[in-house]
Amino acid sequence: MSGMRSYGDPCGVARGLDIIGERWALLVVRDLLLGPRRFNDLLGGLPGVSPNVLSQRLRQLTEHGVVHRRDLGPPTRVHLYELTEWGRALEPILLQFGRWGSQSPQPPDGPLGVDSLLLSIKAAFDPARAPALAGSYAFHIDSDTYLADVAGDTVQLRRGTASDPDATLSTDLDTLRAVCGQEITMDAALESGALRLSGDEDARRRLTDLLLAPFTPSPQPPTP
Repeated sequence: MSGMRSYGDPCGVARGLDIIGERWALLVVRDLLLGPRRFNDLLGGLPGVSPNVLSQRLRQLTEHGVVHRRDLGPPTRVHLYELTEWGRALEPILLQFGRWGSQSPQPPDGPLGVDSLLLSIKAAFDPARAPALAGSYAFHIDSDTYLADVAGDTVQLRRGTASDPDATLSTDLDTLRAVCGQEITMDAALESGALRLSGDEDARRRLTDLLLAPFTPSPQPPTP
């Protein structure tokens, strides 16, 4: 398919790498975990990938049944790319791989994309805290909207809108990166107007706790 090389090994690991082992393939899957995206959205979220390479990866993933292309037709004539059910089965693998990779001693200097920032919430989510964080939360990041639902012992994240979220955060990606990277505090971002929160006080607190949990250092045990 599309000139892809194969390991020629019947092991499931090798067969999986035959499908998603090419450079950029897994990152394309990552950026589709929260919902469908247009080609230009994917291109903008993957700094360093060329349009030709992205087209090739999307074609290969589509041929293998990992990604589905949906044509919206006139008048928009927009093509949306989304994960198939089989493609979505990669989510727990990618989240676990992200947890493993985040322990790398030498992280690169590149900025985190919005999908990566929000997927960190899911990767770091502690089911034991679900009752304290239960609710529906909207994130307006630049022109994109994301919804987080905490119910039972899970958190679900997706691109989309909510009719009546418990709390809403509105900001731009640079401010979100700065807050999550602890370059500025949430209070400072709110005071400057670069970030806005709506909802009652308790819901705003839950949203803040949910967002910042992956980026808050664990308390160190006391020194004997």
